[in-house]
Amino acid sequence: MQNEAGSENVDNSWTETPVQRLFLTHDKTLRSQKRLTMPYLYGTKSPLAVTKTSLHRMKLKTLSASLLAIGALATVRADGPAPASAPATSSAAPVAAAAPAAAPAPQYTEAQLLETFGWFLGKKFGLSELDFSKEQTDSIVKGLMVAAQGKDAPYDLQKIGPEMDKFMQAKQQVYVDKLRAAGHAESEKFFAEVKKKPGVVVLPDGLAYEIVKPGTGEYPKATDIVKVNYTGTLINGTKFDSSIDRGEPAEFALNEVIPGWTEGIQKINKGGKLKLYIPSNLAYGEDSKPPIPPNSTLLFEVDLLDFHAAPAPAAAAPQAPGAAPAAGATPPPAAK
Repeated sequence: MQNEAGSENVDNSWTETPVQRLFLTHDKTLRSQKRLTMPYLYGTKSPLAVTKTSLHRMKLKTLSASLLAIGALATVRADGPAPASAPATSSAAPVAAAAPAAAPAPQYTEAQLLETFGWFLGKKFGLSELDFSKEQTDSIVKGLMVAAQGKDAPYDLQKIGPEMDKFMQAKQQVYVDKLRAAGHAESEKFFAEVKKKPGVVVLPDGLAYEIVKPGTGEYPKATDIVKVNYTGTLINGTKFDSSIDRGEPAEFALNEVIPGWTEGIQKINKGGKLKLYIPSNLAYGEDSKPPIPPNSTLLFEVDLLDFHAAPAPAAAAPQAPGAAPAAGATPPPAAK
């Protein structure tokens, strides 16, 4: 059966599909990442691991919030009470009320505002990254028009949902593959130049480092706790992390971060500074952690301020003689 608009009567109680989850969980993941310091150092095996996403998404500041704020400000100005005038003295002659100031002319037309809002939606949902053709984009706009008119979905979402998931996942995979290929090519070109720089040491696994200022004394071990100041950038200069910008040094176990850090920081001693050139295989590989694309080489400048041995794990409390073993515990071997 069809509704008056010529569309199928549909069941709108659609169970959330991966396509919906892509948009619903992406922002939640980023928000949870921002609650952690040093989000770009920890590996997936760390207790402080940060979830990796499989798609590099452009994040925009909330233009819609700005538009809403402008509208709210206009409403306040239009509806708010006029400021009270100073009371006139009994001896003063009546003063005519001043004419209200003319409202400033709008800087943009309604059409311009809506066009920009449409651009914002397209960027938020990655229309350019997913490389839709003009015909495909026209179909998307057609669906937006149906939704804007308050009509039901053109097709039964329970039935079309799985097919839409497959289609979108294929689009996403093509995009991710392009990012991976671009990242790999960029890194290959970068390391070819880095190897020519005087003072750069390249290790067998691909990690390169450069001592900027030697330190003194012992070198940290992988199991030590290090205290550092650092700045991390991409090859193109984009800064993605910095303890300096946060205003305080970072302190963490060296074996809980990405492999390039674990290996590289052991090449400098206390008080020293070095540059790390970390290939993607020692960072995040083919995964993406916005704003870090897949197969990205990471550059760090690191000051090793201090380090110390990690505290020994707390010993288990001795069990009282004759006490029953804890649930799930392996029983001691029986005496012969």
